[in-house]
Amino acid sequence: MSPEDSRTARQARPAPGALLLCRAEPEPVASAAQLLREHMLLSPAGAEWSVLVPEGGPWQEGGEPVDRVLTGWATALAVGHPWPVLALWWDADRAGYTLASGFRRPVGYVWLANGTPVGEDEAMRTFAGRLGLDPVLDMQSLEELTRPDSAADARARMRGLIAVLTRAGVSLPPGLAPGDSAESLHEAIHDQPHVRIEWSGWRNAFRTELDAEDGRLGPWLPWAGGPRARVLAFAEVAAGLPLTAWGLRHRSGGWIVAGAVLLAHGALGLAYSAVRPLD
Repeated sequence: MSPEDSRTARQARPAPGALLLCRAEPEPVASAAQLLREHMLLSPAGAEWSVLVPEGGPWQEGGEPVDRVLTGWATALAVGHPWPVLALWWDADRAGYTLASGFRRPVGYVWLANGTPVGEDEAMRTFAGRLGLDPVLDMQSLEELTRPDSAADARARMRGLIAVLTRAGVSLPPGLAPGDSAESLHEAIHDQPHVRIEWSGWRNAFRTELDAEDGRLGPWLPWAGGPRARVLAFAEVAAGLPLTAWGLRHRSGGWIVAGAVLLAHGALGLAYSAVRPLD
Protein backbone atom coordinates (compact mmCIF):
# COMPACT_ATOMS: atom_id res chain seq x y z
CA MET A 1 0.00 0.00 0.00
CA SER A 2 1.38 3.38 -1.01
CA PRO A 3 1.77 6.24 1.50
CA GLU A 4 -1.15 8.04 -0.12
CA ASP A 5 -3.35 4.95 0.17
CA SER A 6 -2.37 4.57 3.83
CA ARG A 7 -3.20 8.21 4.48
CA THR A 8 -6.58 7.81 2.77
CA ALA A 9 -7.34 4.71 4.81
CA ARG A 10 -6.56 6.53 8.05
CA GLN A 11 -8.75 9.44 7.06
CA ALA A 12 -11.61 7.08 6.20
CA ARG A 13 -11.59 5.58 9.69
CA PRO A 14 -14.41 6.86 11.94
CA ALA A 15 -13.38 9.86 14.01
CA PRO A 16 -13.90 9.71 17.79
CA GLY A 17 -17.13 11.23 19.02
CA ALA A 18 -19.44 11.32 22.00
CA LEU A 19 -22.89 12.17 23.34
CA LEU A 20 -24.05 12.64 26.92
CA LEU A 21 -27.66 11.73 27.72
CA CYS A 22 -29.01 13.08 31.00
CA ARG A 23 -32.33 11.98 32.45
CA ALA A 24 -33.36 15.51 33.28
CA GLU A 25 -34.82 18.59 31.64
CA PRO A 26 -32.33 20.90 29.86
CA GLU A 27 -32.46 23.68 32.45
CA PRO A 28 -30.81 21.82 35.38
CA VAL A 29 -28.45 20.05 32.98
CA ALA A 30 -27.25 23.39 31.61
CA SER A 31 -26.27 24.59 35.09
CA ALA A 32 -24.49 21.35 35.95
CA ALA A 33 -22.68 21.11 32.60
CA GLN A 34 -21.01 24.49 33.10
CA LEU A 35 -18.77 22.91 35.73
CA LEU A 36 -17.25 20.58 33.13
CA ARG A 37 -15.43 23.60 31.68
CA GLU A 38 -16.16 22.46 28.12
CA HIS A 39 -18.14 24.05 25.30
CA MET A 40 -21.18 21.90 24.54
CA LEU A 41 -24.49 22.08 22.71
CA LEU A 42 -27.56 21.11 24.74
CA SER A 43 -30.91 20.01 23.35
CA PRO A 44 -34.03 18.19 24.57
CA ALA A 45 -33.93 14.45 23.81
CA GLY A 46 -37.38 13.20 24.69
CA ALA A 47 -39.58 13.30 27.74
CA GLU A 48 -37.39 14.24 30.72
CA TRP A 49 -34.18 13.61 28.76
CA SER A 50 -31.51 16.00 27.46
CA VAL A 51 -28.50 15.46 25.23
CA LEU A 52 -25.12 17.21 25.41
CA VAL A 53 -22.92 17.30 22.31
CA PRO A 54 -19.29 18.26 23.08
CA GLU A 55 -17.85 20.79 20.65
CA GLY A 56 -14.36 19.49 21.28
CA GLY A 57 -12.45 17.16 23.55
CA PRO A 58 -9.00 15.80 24.40
CA TRP A 59 -9.57 12.86 22.05
CA GLN A 60 -9.73 15.12 18.98
CA GLU A 61 -6.06 15.99 19.31
CA GLY A 62 -4.99 12.38 19.67
CA GLY A 63 -4.67 12.73 23.44
CA GLU A 64 -6.72 10.90 26.04
CA PRO A 65 -9.07 8.12 24.84
CA VAL A 66 -12.65 9.25 24.38
CA ASP A 67 -14.09 6.52 26.64
CA ARG A 68 -11.94 7.59 29.59
CA VAL A 69 -12.85 11.25 29.19
CA LEU A 70 -16.57 10.50 28.86
CA THR A 71 -16.57 8.25 31.93
CA GLY A 72 -15.10 11.10 33.95
CA TRP A 73 -17.60 13.61 32.59
CA ALA A 74 -20.59 11.32 33.17
CA THR A 75 -19.46 10.63 36.73
CA ALA A 76 -19.06 14.33 37.43
CA LEU A 77 -22.53 15.14 36.09
CA ALA A 78 -24.26 12.30 37.95
CA VAL A 79 -22.76 12.56 41.43
CA GLY A 80 -24.78 14.87 43.63
CA HIS A 81 -27.78 14.85 41.28
CA PRO A 82 -30.82 12.57 41.31
CA TRP A 83 -30.64 11.80 37.59
CA PRO A 84 -28.43 9.27 35.78
CA VAL A 85 -26.08 10.20 32.95
CA LEU A 86 -25.41 7.94 29.98
CA ALA A 87 -22.25 8.56 27.95
CA LEU A 88 -22.21 7.18 24.41
CA TRP A 89 -18.78 7.17 22.77
CA TRP A 90 -17.01 5.75 19.72
CA ASP A 91 -13.69 5.84 17.92
CA ALA A 92 -12.02 4.03 15.04
CA ASP A 93 -11.66 0.77 16.95
CA ARG A 94 -14.54 0.55 19.42
CA ALA A 95 -17.86 1.94 20.58
CA GLY A 96 -19.65 1.71 23.88
CA TYR A 97 -21.47 3.36 26.73
CA THR A 98 -20.94 4.30 30.36
CA LEU A 99 -23.84 4.81 32.77
CA ALA A 100 -23.16 6.91 35.86
CA SER A 101 -25.70 7.22 38.66
CA GLY A 102 -25.06 8.94 41.98
CA PHE A 103 -22.14 7.58 43.97
CA ARG A 104 -22.46 4.10 42.52
CA ARG A 105 -19.68 2.69 40.40
CA PRO A 106 -20.20 3.47 36.69
CA VAL A 107 -21.21 0.55 34.51
CA GLY A 108 -20.43 0.19 30.81
CA TYR A 109 -20.22 -2.05 27.78
CA VAL A 110 -17.96 -2.11 24.70
CA TRP A 111 -18.15 -3.41 21.14
CA LEU A 112 -15.26 -3.63 18.69
CA ALA A 113 -15.62 -1.78 15.40
CA ASN A 114 -16.88 -4.95 13.69
CA GLY A 115 -19.58 -5.35 16.36
CA THR A 116 -17.88 -8.04 18.43
CA PRO A 117 -19.09 -7.72 22.05
CA VAL A 118 -16.29 -7.51 24.62
CA GLY A 119 -18.27 -6.48 27.69
CA GLU A 120 -19.77 -8.49 30.53
CA ASP A 121 -23.39 -9.66 30.47
CA GLU A 122 -23.79 -8.55 34.08
CA ALA A 123 -23.11 -4.97 32.99
CA MET A 124 -26.20 -5.06 30.76
CA ARG A 125 -28.36 -6.34 33.61
CA THR A 126 -27.06 -3.63 35.92
CA PHE A 127 -27.65 -1.06 33.18
CA ALA A 128 -31.27 -2.15 32.76
CA GLY A 129 -31.89 -2.16 36.50
CA ARG A 130 -30.51 1.32 37.12
CA LEU A 131 -32.58 2.83 34.30
CA GLY A 132 -35.72 0.97 35.33
CA LEU A 133 -36.03 -0.83 31.99
CA ASP A 134 -38.44 -3.72 31.50
CA PRO A 135 -36.72 -6.80 32.98
CA VAL A 136 -38.21 -9.06 30.30
CA LEU A 137 -38.76 -7.28 26.97
CA ASP A 138 -35.99 -4.69 27.26
CA MET A 139 -33.58 -7.19 28.78
CA GLN A 140 -34.15 -9.55 25.85
CA SER A 141 -33.24 -6.76 23.43
CA LEU A 142 -30.13 -5.88 25.44
CA GLU A 143 -29.03 -9.51 25.57
CA GLU A 144 -29.18 -9.61 21.76
CA LEU A 145 -26.53 -6.87 21.76
CA THR A 146 -24.17 -9.13 23.75
CA ARG A 147 -24.32 -12.03 21.27
CA PRO A 148 -22.12 -12.47 18.19
CA ASP A 149 -23.70 -11.13 14.99
CA SER A 150 -21.57 -10.91 11.86
CA ALA A 151 -24.10 -8.55 10.25
CA ALA A 152 -23.96 -5.94 13.02
CA ASP A 153 -21.02 -3.56 13.38
CA ALA A 154 -20.45 -1.17 16.28
CA ARG A 155 -22.79 1.49 14.85
CA ALA A 156 -25.56 -1.08 14.47
CA ARG A 157 -25.05 -2.11 18.10
CA MET A 158 -25.38 1.52 19.18
CA ARG A 159 -28.56 1.91 17.14
CA GLY A 160 -29.93 -1.16 18.88
CA LEU A 161 -29.12 0.37 22.25
CA ILE A 162 -30.89 3.62 21.30
CA ALA A 163 -33.92 1.61 20.18
CA VAL A 164 -34.17 0.13 23.68
CA LEU A 165 -33.77 3.56 25.26
CA THR A 166 -36.68 4.94 23.24
CA ARG A 167 -38.96 2.84 25.40
CA ALA A 168 -37.52 4.71 28.38
CA GLY A 169 -38.43 8.05 26.82
CA VAL A 170 -35.27 8.87 24.86
CA SER A 171 -35.86 10.59 21.52
CA LEU A 172 -32.70 11.95 19.94
CA PRO A 173 -33.09 15.02 17.72
CA PRO A 174 -33.45 14.14 14.01
CA GLY A 175 -30.10 13.54 12.36
CA LEU A 176 -28.28 12.95 15.66
CA ALA A 177 -26.84 9.43 15.59
CA PRO A 178 -24.02 7.76 17.55
CA GLY A 179 -21.09 7.03 15.27
CA ASP A 180 -21.47 10.17 13.16
CA SER A 181 -18.69 12.72 12.84
CA ALA A 182 -18.56 15.75 15.13
CA GLU A 183 -19.53 17.97 12.20
CA SER A 184 -22.66 15.92 11.49
CA LEU A 185 -23.63 15.94 15.16
CA HIS A 186 -23.25 19.70 15.41
CA GLU A 187 -25.25 20.27 12.23
CA ALA A 188 -28.06 18.08 13.54
CA ILE A 189 -28.21 19.98 16.83
CA HIS A 190 -28.05 23.39 15.17
CA ASP A 191 -31.20 22.51 13.22
CA GLN A 192 -33.07 21.90 16.50
CA PRO A 193 -33.86 24.09 19.54
CA HIS A 194 -30.66 24.17 21.55
CA VAL A 195 -28.44 26.23 23.83
CA ARG A 196 -24.66 26.52 23.93
CA ILE A 197 -22.93 25.78 27.22
CA GLU A 198 -19.93 28.02 27.74
CA TRP A 199 -17.41 28.10 30.55
CA SER A 200 -17.73 31.44 32.31
CA GLY A 201 -15.43 30.86 35.29
CA TRP A 202 -15.92 29.25 38.68
CA ARG A 203 -17.51 32.32 40.25
CA ASN A 204 -20.27 32.56 37.64
CA ALA A 205 -20.77 28.80 37.66
CA PHE A 206 -21.23 28.81 41.44
CA ARG A 207 -23.63 31.74 41.19
CA THR A 208 -25.65 29.91 38.54
CA GLU A 209 -25.93 26.79 40.67
CA LEU A 210 -26.87 28.76 43.80
CA ASP A 211 -29.62 30.45 41.83
CA ALA A 212 -30.76 27.04 40.66
CA GLU A 213 -30.86 25.81 44.26
CA ASP A 214 -33.30 28.55 45.24
CA GLY A 215 -35.73 27.60 42.48
CA ARG A 216 -35.21 23.82 42.37
CA LEU A 217 -34.03 22.57 45.75
CA GLY A 218 -35.31 19.04 45.26
CA PRO A 219 -33.71 18.13 41.92
CA TRP A 220 -30.36 19.75 42.67
CA LEU A 221 -29.57 18.78 46.22
CA PRO A 222 -32.18 16.22 47.22
CA TRP A 223 -31.94 17.18 50.89
CA ALA A 224 -31.09 20.88 50.53
CA GLY A 225 -32.26 22.72 53.61
CA GLY A 226 -32.05 19.54 55.68
CA PRO A 227 -29.30 17.82 57.67
CA ARG A 228 -28.47 15.36 54.87
CA ALA A 229 -27.42 18.18 52.55
CA ARG A 230 -24.24 18.80 54.56
CA VAL A 231 -23.49 15.06 54.64
CA LEU A 232 -23.84 14.87 50.86
CA ALA A 233 -21.57 17.88 50.37
CA PHE A 234 -18.86 16.37 52.60
CA ALA A 235 -19.19 13.07 50.69
CA GLU A 236 -18.65 14.87 47.39
CA VAL A 237 -15.54 16.59 48.70
CA ALA A 238 -14.26 13.29 50.11
CA ALA A 239 -14.83 11.55 46.77
CA GLY A 240 -13.43 14.43 44.71
CA LEU A 241 -10.04 14.54 46.41
CA PRO A 242 -8.88 11.00 45.54
CA LEU A 243 -10.41 11.21 42.05
CA THR A 244 -8.46 14.39 41.34
CA ALA A 245 -5.28 12.87 42.74
CA TRP A 246 -5.76 9.71 40.65
CA GLY A 247 -6.36 11.78 37.53
CA LEU A 248 -3.26 13.86 38.10
CA ARG A 249 -1.15 10.78 38.76
CA HIS A 250 -2.35 9.08 35.55
CA ARG A 251 -2.58 12.30 33.54
CA SER A 252 -6.27 11.60 32.88
CA GLY A 253 -8.11 14.79 31.96
CA GLY A 254 -11.52 13.18 32.24
CA TRP A 255 -10.99 12.05 35.82
CA ILE A 256 -9.32 15.32 36.77
CA VAL A 257 -12.47 17.10 35.60
CA ALA A 258 -14.66 14.63 37.50
CA GLY A 259 -12.72 15.16 40.71
CA ALA A 260 -12.70 18.94 40.28
CA VAL A 261 -16.45 19.02 39.68
CA LEU A 262 -17.09 16.90 42.78
CA LEU A 263 -14.90 19.19 44.85
CA ALA A 264 -16.61 22.24 43.41
CA HIS A 265 -20.12 20.91 43.89
CA GLY A 266 -19.31 19.72 47.41
CA ALA A 267 -17.91 23.14 48.28
CA LEU A 268 -21.03 24.68 46.79
CA GLY A 269 -23.20 22.47 49.00
CA LEU A 270 -21.24 23.43 52.10
CA ALA A 271 -21.46 27.09 51.17
CA TYR A 272 -25.19 26.75 50.54
CA SER A 273 -25.69 25.13 53.94
CA ALA A 274 -23.69 27.93 55.57
CA VAL A 275 -25.77 30.74 54.08
CA ARG A 276 -29.15 28.93 54.26
CA PRO A 277 -29.97 27.68 57.78
CA LEU A 278 -30.71 23.96 58.01
CA ASP A 279 -34.27 22.96 58.85
